[in-house]
Amino acid sequence: MRNAEELDTRLAERLARLRVDRGWSLDELARRAGVSRSTLSRLERGEISPTASLLNKLCAVHGRTMSRLLAEVEAEPPQLLRAGEQPVWRDEESGFTRRSVSPPHPGLRGEVVEGTLRPGADIAYDVPPVPGLEQHIWVLEGAVEIAADGRAHLLAAGDCLRFRLWGASRFRCPGPGPARYVLLVVLP
Repeated sequence: MRNAEELDTRLAERLARLRVDRGWSLDELARRAGVSRSTLSRLERGEISPTASLLNKLCAVHGRTMSRLLAEVEAEPPQLLRAGEQPVWRDEESGFTRRSVSPPHPGLRGEVVEGTLRPGADIAYDVPPVPGLEQHIWVLEGAVEIAADGRAHLLAAGDCLRFRLWGASRFRCPGPGPARYVLLVVLP
């Protein structure tokens, strides 16, 4: 089994375990997350890979950041993570690639993520995975429009946006080329 397939399988198992641990039926999770029961069922059986938007909805319901959830399906992360060992997750549908440069680690509240959006990519998150989540976004290449809590900002290479997230957010790459950025996430 390929590494990405193994990650998807472990992710499906972890999401199912989180639901069962809370004593929720698929119908209850569907109601809480605003996702169809059939999509959740297919996800937990590993028949589909989740999109970034779907994972965000599930993370919000379970009170986890996406990085924390992905770290839960990985082995205990080492202190030093070489570039070739950093977990990479792709959402081909939305055009988003996420490299966990410094994944969550027990006892640490921060993490570093490298994000890449292809031109035209537009990802909206209804709610933050954890209310009050601190984010610092530093654009390395291209341009990205970021909306957070009702305010939109267009960032170019070198720009940095920082905020605490309480509401909806959106990441959009207006093009013409891809956008690559560093996201520093700090738990409240």
